[in-house]
This record gives sequence, C-alpha cells and structure tokens, in this order.
Amino acid sequence: MQITSFGFLLFAAVLLVAYYLIPKKGQWILLLAASYCFYLWAGIEYLGFILLTTVSTYAATMAMAANQEKQAKYLAENKQTLSREERKAYKAKGKRVNRVYLIACLVLNFGILAVCKALLIEPFKAAASAGTFSFLSLGLPLGISFYMFQSMGYAVDVYRQTCAAEKNPLKLALFVSFFPQLIQGPISKFGQLAPQLYSPKKFDGKQLSFGLQRMLWGYFKKLVIADRIAAAVITLRGPEHTGVSFFILTVFYAVQIYGDFTGGIDVTVGLAQALGIKLPENFIRPYFSKNIAEYWRRWHISLGEWMKDYIFYPISVSQPMLKLSKAARKNLGAFGKRLPVYVASIATWFVTGIWHGLTPNFVLWGMLNCFFIVLSEECSGLYEKFHGRFHLKEKKWYGGFEIARMFILMNLIRIVDLFPNVGDYFSRIGSLFTKFNFHVLWDGTMMKLGLTALDYIILAGGIVLMFTISLIQEKKGSIRELLWQKNPVVRYALIFALLVIVLLMGNYGVGYNASAFIYNAF
Repeated sequence: MQITSFGFLLFAAVLLVAYYLIPKKGQWILLLAASYCFYLWAGIEYLGFILLTTVSTYAATMAMAANQEKQAKYLAENKQTLSREERKAYKAKGKRVNRVYLIACLVLNFGILAVCKALLIEPFKAAASAGTFSFLSLGLPLGISFYMFQSMGYAVDVYRQTCAAEKNPLKLALFVSFFPQLIQGPISKFGQLAPQLYSPKKFDGKQLSFGLQRMLWGYFKKLVIADRIAAAVITLRGPEHTGVSFFILTVFYAVQIYGDFTGGIDVTVGLAQALGIKLPENFIRPYFSKNIAEYWRRWHISLGEWMKDYIFYPISVSQPMLKLSKAARKNLGAFGKRLPVYVASIATWFVTGIWHGLTPNFVLWGMLNCFFIVLSEECSGLYEKFHGRFHLKEKKWYGGFEIARMFILMNLIRIVDLFPNVGDYFSRIGSLFTKFNFHVLWDGTMMKLGLTALDYIILAGGIVLMFTISLIQEKKGSIRELLWQKNPVVRYALIFALLVIVLLMGNYGVGYNASAFIYNAF
C-alpha cells in the first residue's frame, strides 16, 4: 500500500477515528493490528521476515535481561564474601554470555538483510528474471532496513543496559512494526518511541490539525514536485546527456530526491503526530548547509545517529583502535591523534554505503562522502587563515556562496546513485570540464525531457514555495505554529489552497499510480 494512494488515506482516516473512539488502554493494540494489516497489504510472503526479526530480538533481549538480573541478584547476595577481583571476573563472564546472545541476534538479522540486498544485484537478479531460480525474485521485503536497524539498535541498548528489555512480546512487535516508519523511517530508539506507543492518548485537536497539515505538505512535495520532475531525471540519465545536460541532471535529481525523501517523512511524521506520537526529525533543511559535516547533521539524521552510535563509537573505542591511537600519536604527532577517528569514519561510511546497496556506486558514494569530510577536517586550519586574511565571514554574500558550493558538491556526489557502473559516472563528471554545450538551455532540448511548459511553470512555482517555507522555518521556527496564531479564516484558507494545488497539480498519471518512494529500494 503506497502512502500516496487513496487506499492509504482511507486506511489512515478509519484508524484515526477508531483510535480516539476506543478505550484508551486498547489504543496500542489497535496500532499493532493496523501495522500488521499495513504490512500484510504488501504481501503475506513478507510476513515471515518481520516476525523472525521480532521473535529473535525478543528472545535475545529477554535472555540478556534474565542473565543481567541473575548477575545482579548473585552480586547483591554475595556482596560481603566476594573480593573485588571475583566480582569483576563474574561480571566479565556474564557480559561474555550476553555478547553471545547479541552476536547471534545480529548475525541472524543482518545476514537476512545482506541476502535480501544481494538478491537485488547480478547474477541473482538475472537468474530470477529468467525463471531459472524463481524464488530469488522475492525482492526486498517492505521496510526491512528500517525495522531491522531499529530492532538491532534496541538489542544493543539492552546489552549495554541503557534501556530495559520489553517483556511483553506484543508491545515489542509494535515497536518493530509501527507502520508509519516502515517505508521511510525515521529510525527511532526504543527509549524515545516505545513509551509513546504504549501510553494512552487523549484527543488533541491542535496536534491532529498539525499532523494533517504536515501530511498535506508532504504530499505536495512528493506528488507535485518529486513525481513531476522524475520524468526528466529518467531521460537525462541517457548516455547522450553530458556536459551541461549532466549538470542539469544533478540539479533535477537534487530536487526530486529532496521532495521524495522529505515528502515521505512529512507524511509519516505527520500521521504519527495526528496519533499523538512524536517521531524524531529526519531532515532539517539540509540544502541550507554550509559544509559537509553540517549537511550530514541535517540529512537523514536518524540513520547518521544510528551509524554513529552503533558503528563509529564501538570501532573508536575498540582495543585495536586504542592501540592504533597510542602508536599513531607517538609516531605521527597531531595527525596521529586524528588518524583513529578517520579509520572509524572510513568503516562507518563503508557500512553506510553498502546499506544503500551492494553495488560499486553506493560504496563509492560512501567513500566520497568520507573523503570530503576528512579533507575538510584536515584543511580546517587553512580555511580559518584564509577566511581571516580576507575577512570573508564578515561579508553578507559569503554565506550564500558557502550554501551554493555545498549544494553543488553534494549534487555531484549524490548523483552516483544513478550510475551502477561507476565508469559511466566518472565519464559524466569528466564531461563537465570538456563539453560546454550551453546551447541545450535554449535549443529545445529542455522540452524533450518529458516535461511540458506547464510542468516547468508548476515546478518553478513549487520550488519557490518550498524554498520560501524552508527560509521561514530556518529563521522563525515552525510555520504551523505561526499559522496557528493567525486568524482561523486566513489559516484554513491557506491550507485549503495547498489542498487544491495538490489535487489539481499532483502528478497522478493515467489511472493514478504514484511513483514509489526512492527509499523503498533500500
């Protein structure tokens, strides 16, 4: 069930009505039933995947919790008789046992994810399409990356004892399967999300209104902008589009992916808010970033935080890394102090790349991001001297230049998504410096990309509107709060106008079949 479909809207409407009408103690049970109905809609063949993750996570965390309780009880009962070394040895033994439970859970679940990802690439994909091994054509189960990362993060937190294990298997099932998050994320932590899922919710007209408004804004970005410009992005991927045409592709893809990703998050976060549940923000106006580190603090925030908490930090404090850090500081000076951080960063970005796909272009994408982050860090001193020498930070135009520079750089990195053959990607990048075919801007080429003059007008107006709203949010905060303070007639007139725009200008296509969200592929 696509969240842009009329079926989903009807599903959400029925759920909202029932959610606030039934006894509050049954609200979380209704959410669980709704989540599994949503999942079954995608295909009953996928049910086994989410059930296996739920059951294995529950079993592993309960085993770890039982071992932790047993250990705490034994230590309390023998506090007077055990020496410090004996207590330390007993704790270490208990931690080793829990580590076995955790590793088994991680290997099982990430192994499943790796196999599912592998089946999307050659030669498995060709074998499935040829009918040789039809069982390989199962595809990527709905939301598997998101619910698996969320579940495994919870398992690690139980192992670290930063959160208590959930004893009710049905409540854990809801945390794993909460349906608004399944397609787009965000990836939530158990301590942040679970208490909200299980607590009773009173009807709040303001929160319901705010949630529905955000959903409408998400549908605008997805249907009016992202799905409309998608036709041109597909055309511009052709081998004949090089030089300036390729640069246009990078800009168009930036518009498409922003509208698609943030639009989907707006729908999911908005629906959760209408249900009285606050999900973490996943995108905070990333195209206003002035450097690559800031960009990744604003873009897919929950994935970045997951990678930082469960990949970067564990590698950074591992015994091999501590030994490397000691040796590097001794032999390489100031650079040696930073070297372990860079090694952990490389490993983190490699994992981030293969999370997106087991193809060379996604590995390259991760490494390019890592390279420019490390380069920026190494050159930070030079930047400061340069800025100070010419007093650039004091100039009003320089902030805009930094934003434009970062926008172009990230576009050139991000566009590798579209080129599984990295040789094609580098060839296109090279054409930017060898083919100056500016004539494509006025010789009619732009009208042969699958877009009409009206499409360009709608896109231009939509982009201006998105930019204006983002600018207001950047400077003044929540635009919904600002509208709430306005006269209700003005507020609802603007909301109604946006609804009309979505209904009349949404790119629905023949028979209405909105494009799947890009993150469905991950």
